[in-house]
Amino acid sequence: MTIYLSLQKKSNLSNSRKPIFGICPKSPKTLSEWKFCSHYRFGFDIWGVIIFLVVMLPTCLWCVVPSPADVLRVASRTPVVDAVGSVFQVLLIAGLCCVVNQERQKIRFSRLVIWSMVCILIYFAGWAIYYLGIATPLVILLMTVPPCVALQLFALDRQNLPAVVCALGFTICHLIFAIVNFMM
Repeated sequence: MTIYLSLQKKSNLSNSRKPIFGICPKSPKTLSEWKFCSHYRFGFDIWGVIIFLVVMLPTCLWCVVPSPADVLRVASRTPVVDAVGSVFQVLLIAGLCCVVNQERQKIRFSRLVIWSMVCILIYFAGWAIYYLGIATPLVILLMTVPPCVALQLFALDRQNLPAVVCALGFTICHLIFAIVNFMM
């Protein structure tokens, strides 16, 4: 199974294959022939660190300075989902900061990066509203969904499949946590 960017018929793809995220097997017959890892290396992506730190700023502030109507400081009703989400979060951070796709382009203001920045601004607006003492389900969603989407978009822009997968796992867990603990 090969994932292609073009929508041409399979017979026309022999010379024009363009794999997404560097996934392109020599032959789909055996798993050992997949070249998934050949495009990735362990390295350091300063932009991955920067986006992670920017997304974590409001949470760090919240740990030091609680909100006037702080509904977030309650015992969780989803401890297993929280634990799984924490694992995905650590793997996401490691993926963004330490896994580099060698075939990616240099960082630029692409549509995905711009939308990632917009999501971060929406996230900051959610926290600002929360610090005004408003803790409605919509505000909780503003503090839950946009940062996850921002990290997913950034990982997509960097063509970092391991980080995309971890971001999706973290998003699902984070959303379940928010819905069960603050909206039900």
